[in-house]
Amino acid sequence: MGPAVGAVRTAPRPTVQLDDIDRILLDQLARDGRMTNSALADVAGIAPSTCLGRVRSLVERGVIRGFHADIDPAALGRNLQAMIAVRVQANARPHLAEFGEQLAELDEVLNVYFIAGADDYLIHVATADTEGLRVFVLEHLSAHRAVASTETILIFEHVRPRTSPMA
Repeated sequence: MGPAVGAVRTAPRPTVQLDDIDRILLDQLARDGRMTNSALADVAGIAPSTCLGRVRSLVERGVIRGFHADIDPAALGRNLQAMIAVRVQANARPHLAEFGEQLAELDEVLNVYFIAGADDYLIHVATADTEGLRVFVLEHLSAHRAVASTETILIFEHVRPRTSPMA
């Protein structure tokens, strides 16, 4: 379950100006990305053509980064999820972005986070079992010359917010 089109890299960018209608559209789409344009327009109290234009504008301005299916890894036989904190060697720091992109290409990787603090990356992975997780850590992380250390944290349950955390 690596990225569908490639790694998504986010860079600091200026805040986009949003009005109340934009916020309603974003809140509704965050709750249900498959909501029809007509239903979305009704909730926002605007015409369907206006709604379509607003959503297109939100996509063009980079506020909406994409629409995707949220697939349960367990449905694909990947019942074990973990977060792996990775610290890279000091001499590898100039190549951090490249290392992150390499990680994002691996099938087991769901998300790659470049973070501040003692560690450099937090990697969200899904594997079939503990053996798959062990092999992933040994072959893709511990054996990599850029990696100084890893810490694996098992995920017992992922509780999702019912509403958009950004609204």
